[in-house]
Amino acid sequence: MYHQIKQRKLGMYSGYRKSVLRNLSTSLILSGRIETTEAKAKEVRKIVEKFITMAKNDNLNTRRKAYGFLFKKEAVQKLFEMANKEYADRNGGYTRVFKAGQRRGDGAQVAILELVKE
Repeated sequence: MYHQIKQRKLGMYSGYRKSVLRNLSTSLILSGRIETTEAKAKEVRKIVEKFITMAKNDNLNTRRKAYGFLFKKEAVQKLFEMANKEYADRNGGYTRVFKAGQRRGDGAQVAILELVKE
């Protein structure tokens, strides 16, 4: 049983929330940087960190999991290349979140989520 596994609801029902997080994850992997609300950025960070760690073990099963979650084939290919070249000797901390103030329209806390390039 999965007790006390917390997840932000983000004001959405589960199918829509999963779709938004999949889109944001795909965009982050392809572009390396996204701007979104702070809560969404923190949720996407958890997902992408797990996928990069998983992609270090490059086999058929991990590729199938990535293809099942990410929307674009190019994102999966870039994920596995990036995990094995740039993050091979790094044990976590693949992303960073910067606070970027408030959005003018609704006052939401905006954050920039980017992949660490070192």
